[in-house]
Amino acid sequence: MKINKALPSPQELKAEYPLSDKLRELKRSRDEEIRQVFTGTSDKFAVIIGPCSADNEEAVCEYVNRLSRIHEKVSDRLVLIPRIYTNKPRTTGEGYKGMLHQPDPDKAPDLYAGILAIRRLHLRAMEESGLTAADEMLYPENRSYLDDILSYEAIGARSVENQQHRLTASGMDIPVGMKNPTSGDLSVMLNSVVAAQQGHRFIYRGLDVTTDGNELAHVILRGGVDKYGTCIPNYHYEDCVRLLELYEKKNLRNPAAVIDVNHSNSDKRCKEQIRIVSEILHSRRANADLKHMIKGVMIESYLVEGRQDIGGEMIYGKSITDPCIGWEDTETLIYKIAEEC
Repeated sequence: MKINKALPSPQELKAEYPLSDKLRELKRSRDEEIRQVFTGTSDKFAVIIGPCSADNEEAVCEYVNRLSRIHEKVSDRLVLIPRIYTNKPRTTGEGYKGMLHQPDPDKAPDLYAGILAIRRLHLRAMEESGLTAADEMLYPENRSYLDDILSYEAIGARSVENQQHRLTASGMDIPVGMKNPTSGDLSVMLNSVVAAQQGHRFIYRGLDVTTDGNELAHVILRGGVDKYGTCIPNYHYEDCVRLLELYEKKNLRNPAAVIDVNHSNSDKRCKEQIRIVSEILHSRRANADLKHMIKGVMIESYLVEGRQDIGGEMIYGKSITDPCIGWEDTETLIYKIAEEC
């Protein structure tokens, strides 16, 4: 390995870009509101929504500010949590790996600039919108750069079996969603929740640490792929009932599920997300136990519908990774969710 540059510690970065008292109180308030959704003391529905990848600070902040204006109108029914995903898994290791790696998608990776960029982005989004966000815990050792900012974290399909992800999740005090692996195996996902809800002792960033377990660890259904590469969705009523049965056998705290309506559930056909959300809401209305278990949905949405390749004349606010629904559909969909929850 060639050492490119020494990186600042999380403590150094937080000192350089600190949370103000105002933002610290915002996070405390938002964390409590979201916690109540996942413990069942609130009947609000969580909508975790935003771009597939946070690729441009201006576009992401414009998106989150628009989301904030909608949130003011639906906050009695919904909790909107913007997706600000700053690092992206790549199946083959190729392609754009997110703002953490490339603050400018057109330029070479720069991890030092990336760490600064993702903290500035999250802070700016909080300050301007009054919303706290979700990000993916792709690299457990990196979450310390944002652990005082985020109100929700997800562990992806390729990471959910990794021991360090599970152990790190056990030390978090916010909801952490464990996605089913790309195979669609529900037992693997539930084993991750079991691990995250227990306390552990392990090495983290060079320290010997002990955790108490995270009662807010839960599952995210995102569909799977069979051995032929065919997408197998798992958002249907029967899938949710099966998940509920498995949850009951595990006897876990706060059994909860979020359903990712893109990825293998939609076969990455972004407009399908609208129909899938409608089906999920119908399942919740048809079964009181499912209504209690299904706490929210995860939606990929941006200013402009679709996706584009990096380079040339790029369209502002259009995804450079997976395709997303556009703003008009986003606004309509959120209001529909609020009406039907």
